[in-house]
Amino acid sequence: MNVLRDVFQEITSMFLGDARLSVAILSVVAIAAGLIEIAGLDPLLAGAILLAGCLAVLLEAVRRRAREG
Repeated sequence: MNVLRDVFQEITSMFLGDARLSVAILSVVAIAAGLIEIAGLDPLLAGAILLAGCLAVLLEAVRRRAREG
């Protein structure tokens, strides 16, 4: 049981370690899903938006972390 608890804590800390990154990625996913459902955008195009958005968020997080230290 301790192993499961340790694994759960590690996974939780991995996703919540950088809250800004997690929120930004979830926002990109929500926008892409909204474009498919509400705007009727082609899923392949929304996938490209999802890819570009996630890469942009990741690059910004790396740039921000590099400036910190």
